[in-house]
Amino acid sequence: MYDLLVVGAGPYGLSVAAHAAAAGLRLRVFGRPMASWRDNMPGGMFLKSEPWASNLSDPAARWRLDTYCATQGVTARHGEPIPVEMFAEYGLWFARNAVPAVDERTVTRITARPGGFEAVTADGETVRARTVALAVGVMPFVEIPAALRGLSPALVSHSSHHGDLDRFRGRDVTVIGGGQAALETAALLAEQGSRVRVLARADRLRWNDVPPTWERPWWQSARSPQSGLGCGWRNWFYAERPGLYRRLPEPTRARIAATALGPAGAWWVRDRVEGSVEVRLDHEVTAARAVSGGVRLEVTGADSFETEHVIAATGFRATRDRLALLSGEVRGTLATMPDGSPAVGRDFESSHPGLFLAGLVTAAGFGPAMRFVYGATFTAGTLVRGVRRRLHTGVPSGAIPAPAPGCRGAAETVRR
Repeated sequence: MYDLLVVGAGPYGLSVAAHAAAAGLRLRVFGRPMASWRDNMPGGMFLKSEPWASNLSDPAARWRLDTYCATQGVTARHGEPIPVEMFAEYGLWFARNAVPAVDERTVTRITARPGGFEAVTADGETVRARTVALAVGVMPFVEIPAALRGLSPALVSHSSHHGDLDRFRGRDVTVIGGGQAALETAALLAEQGSRVRVLARADRLRWNDVPPTWERPWWQSARSPQSGLGCGWRNWFYAERPGLYRRLPEPTRARIAATALGPAGAWWVRDRVEGSVEVRLDHEVTAARAVSGGVRLEVTGADSFETEHVIAATGFRATRDRLALLSGEVRGTLATMPDGSPAVGRDFESSHPGLFLAGLVTAAGFGPAMRFVYGATFTAGTLVRGVRRRLHTGVPSGAIPAPAPGCRGAAETVRR
């Protein structure tokens, strides 16, 4: 029986695995390394985060993104976005160097067993482990607006469903959303010759500022410090103090989840959208139906219209009920936050003993950093310490936070 089974091989899963291997745990890792970055993002996209804020985590910090870039003859510079293809290759390099061999098979079911868990792979093999770290990324949590659900995937898709956009060359496409995924997808579509428009609920688009230079006068840094989530003391707190964030009252965390780091486009995509992509603001799809040649959309504040395909760049909603690979018995034991996400203790252990969670699914508890690669460093070190404590003592280090009675948190929806 293994000490730890890591399910998922994206930035969080690989970082947890690197820390677990360095701690000497008997470890098994399942998942296709960097799958969503390799399979679910079109070529030509860039990381929104700064290169220095996009490292996967190993205890000695040997396998950083800038180190990988240097091996490729590229300098990772502040203020210069990294292509997603390069980031995906970096993740594969990290996996080869910092993590035991990754089993690329898919785990289809995790069930509780005496003394731990049993995992079943897609081809029927069973693996036993005393603890499990679930780092399944964002794909189980795809969110499509209710008005668009039920239509054929040939007519409606999510922005994360496309490894490339070639099928839309010369076609009419409507992109729903006002965040980075929507705006960058629309820019790529326009640049390849698609007829594209963006529908956004907001009354204006929001754009991130060009980051200030790395070297600044001390007084500027003191007033607005750099952090892995952007400039400013609030962003610094979210990025650098997730453990303290978890101690905030639940209503405060719910408010932050609903408002902090909301939909916005990166500064470097703005010129590619403005003047090139039609943007319709204050528009929300209220109904949709299939028609000959495409979809007819009913929207607020405008006449209905037809389009050949709709891409919903509407983020992800990380709830307990969408963790379908957990058996019903295990899933049913998980305490939840008001937004429906699983509650976790201070070491990322869920209410089911020995089951640890990582990534987006923990954002309601640990804050906005868990929506970005930057959060993997805090998560990996903290989670592995919790696993070791569970293995050595049989008890968790911290209680699961109880949601405030009657509190209703905002659903966690993120946009790349």
